[in-house]
Amino acid sequence: MEKQYVIDDITLKDTWRLFHIMAEFVEGFENLSDIHPAVSIFGSARCKEGDPLYIRTYNLAKLVAKGGFNIITGGGGGVMEAANRAAADGGVKSVGINIELPFEQKPNPFTNLKLSYRYFFVRKVMFLKYAVAYIVMPGGFGTLDECFEAITLIQTRKMRPFPVILVDSSFWDKIIDWMKESLLEQKLISKEDLDIFKVMDDPEEIVSYLKRFIIL
Repeated sequence: MEKQYVIDDITLKDTWRLFHIMAEFVEGFENLSDIHPAVSIFGSARCKEGDPLYIRTYNLAKLVAKGGFNIITGGGGGVMEAANRAAADGGVKSVGINIELPFEQKPNPFTNLKLSYRYFFVRKVMFLKYAVAYIVMPGGFGTLDECFEAITLIQTRKMRPFPVILVDSSFWDKIIDWMKESLLEQKLISKEDLDIFKVMDDPEEIVSYLKRFIIL
């Protein structure tokens, strides 16, 4: 009898959790509906101000802002902070969609539109739904998760195709070589799947590429 009570209690908690999930979706839909055009920028939370990756992200994001795009990030430190800082300095909307974690992720002070989420999957919907492009800087598991989610949704036609730009060929080429040697060679993906994303290094070229595909 006691075991049945525990199962029922877990079910009840899951049921009420749905209302929190719905509330997070509603908050995102209401706050992000007018940020078009926006570019989502991802990358490591672990780099510090002054690091080459931080500086590179800031300079790229500043050009993206100058090109007329608002900027969405995960709202934390590292690459996210650099991109939000550039957006704020560039006079565009600087959106930070933070995730509540017991470590590492803390909101940065450079957002002028800040949201906070408990659930990763809700947060990722906001990144995808309101972005016209993805710019992915070097990063760890979280960055790879966000990158491959976008690629998978485009591959399976669950969302519209849009530019997915992987910045820093010295970082991404090793991963792409593995895709070609392991995934493509074993026919686990198709050759055209590798066209979903583009590896680029030059900031001016990246912004020019965005403008060719996106109507501002």
